[in-house]
Amino acid sequence: MDLTTALDARDATVCVVGAGGKKSTLFALADRLDRAVVTASVRIPIFDDRVAAVRVTEDPVAALDEVGEGDWPLGLVPERDRSDRYLGYDTATVAEVADAAPGATLVKADGARLREFKAPGEREPQIPSNADVVVPIASAHVVGEPLTDDLVHRPEEVAAITGRETGDEIRPADVATVLASPAGGLKGAPSGATAIPVVNKVDDDADAAAARAVAGEILHRADVPRVLLTRLIADDPVVEVVE
Repeated sequence: MDLTTALDARDATVCVVGAGGKKSTLFALADRLDRAVVTASVRIPIFDDRVAAVRVTEDPVAALDEVGEGDWPLGLVPERDRSDRYLGYDTATVAEVADAAPGATLVKADGARLREFKAPGEREPQIPSNADVVVPIASAHVVGEPLTDDLVHRPEEVAAITGRETGDEIRPADVATVLASPAGGLKGAPSGATAIPVVNKVDDDADAAAARAVAGEILHRADVPRVLLTRLIADDPVVEVVE
């Protein structure tokens, strides 16, 4: 199964949350979809080199009317926050962009400070009400590692969801519990949206075994159609689909 099919991404509004592959997911989808828009409801690192064009505008819907054929995939952001990142739009504006876009709208909907695993904060995620697909992500590399802020964003929140202690070894069940939790990877998902979890950075056999264990636990815990095991930087990013 190819990535766009596995994530039900064609002509959809896809919001990516979690850690360990959000931006890679956005850009991998943008490369494979016609007339995709890449945007954010939170801060996002500068990504001009990952799309055909970026429009920095407070009126992104109007900007869509002025896009040339060579400008897809298109990035839309409201302003530059500092030299290395853009701000994101509020969720109502993202929803308007999604309604006006000619193809898929791909949204970075929370932050992770370059960690491999996370639980959301009080004001996260920022998901528009018309999201079709929510993609909670974690990296396979965290399995077997300690629950500390070296690899985990907000380890105390992960501990609260899983019932573990900070510093404990992260088990596949812990990753699954967070990704499948209404307080974790499913937080803020609209009632009509489909959740499709992703375990990324499946780089070798050990990662694959850990990711399969995570996927199996997710399917026991949440009503999701499938879990993707991915190596998102690869030419063929889908390693396995677990249903």
